[in-house]
Amino acid sequence: MNIHMAKRIEELEINHNFSGSALIKENNDILTEVNKGYANRSEQVKNRTLTRYGIASGCKLFTAVAICQLVEEGKLSFESKLKESLDIQFPNFDEDITIHHLLTHTSGIPDYFDEEVMDDFEELWVENPMYRIRSLKDFLHLFQNQAMKFKPGERFHYNNAGYIVLGLIVEQVSQMNFTDYVQEHIFNKAGMVDSGYFEMDALPPNTAQGYIENQDGTWKTNIYSLPAKGGSDGGAFVTVHDMDRLWDALMNNQLLSEAYTQQLLTPHAQESEVDFYGYGIWIKRIENERIFKYHVMGYDPGVSFHSAFYPDKSIKVVVCCNQSTGAFQTMKSIEEAIHTAT
Repeated sequence: MNIHMAKRIEELEINHNFSGSALIKENNDILTEVNKGYANRSEQVKNRTLTRYGIASGCKLFTAVAICQLVEEGKLSFESKLKESLDIQFPNFDEDITIHHLLTHTSGIPDYFDEEVMDDFEELWVENPMYRIRSLKDFLHLFQNQAMKFKPGERFHYNNAGYIVLGLIVEQVSQMNFTDYVQEHIFNKAGMVDSGYFEMDALPPNTAQGYIENQDGTWKTNIYSLPAKGGSDGGAFVTVHDMDRLWDALMNNQLLSEAYTQQLLTPHAQESEVDFYGYGIWIKRIENERIFKYHVMGYDPGVSFHSAFYPDKSIKVVVCCNQSTGAFQTMKSIEEAIHTAT
């Protein structure tokens, strides 16, 4: 399987100019590990095993784990109302919104980047300078006073603002800055020694620049395309091995008790016939309602990310890419190789 999957990824380098890192493990055995392209194109610094990559919305899982930890400690309930959990006014929000609604993208609140009506994330920063967005409260003016999209629980609609609100709840309940909370209670517990929420204009060593390709084939970095510092809806940086450690910690109940881990992994909302959403995590079912994979993904300008755990095979896959596209096709190829080789 190792040789077969490595060959498939090698072909992707030729066909799709993949830039990033991919890791496939079965239990504790590395099946394939591949690094392609450049972390810094100007200096010709290559991507490598210890390169940290932005993962965009892939880190909504961290926010969900944080909320579940606070529920497990008795400081919150999944049925707690938003109005009771956060001392911030949302004048047009429905009073029946719960933590559960926010976790499952069924709250109906307005989103600051609504994928149903917007397709260019960079448009947000024309009138809202990205360099000023460095904390969760900096996002509030983008959606705080807008009207509801639909009633709570009415349907699934992927929502970034809902996870900003969840992060603010984590801050109020824990009395900690959100990124500090995640560092202490998730990254440190999982042994994710190289991960963190970094500021785009002060990236630490071994961190990949994100690249956006222009129509004429030239490129630019994404420093002016994203908030200066990510938060509870996206924007952390990880290595492929740290993400592997996250899967191990989650599935071995090291971040949450078994009961709360199962609550997080339960298909709570349905997006399509086979695609469901738990708490901060996607779930794909196949025949007889069997779980094919638990997975997370993220896309931003200059960032694409996919990672999955396949419970039947005990296989973990992490694909980090420092371009706007690339992770999806690589992930698809890896999945096909897994099926072909087993």
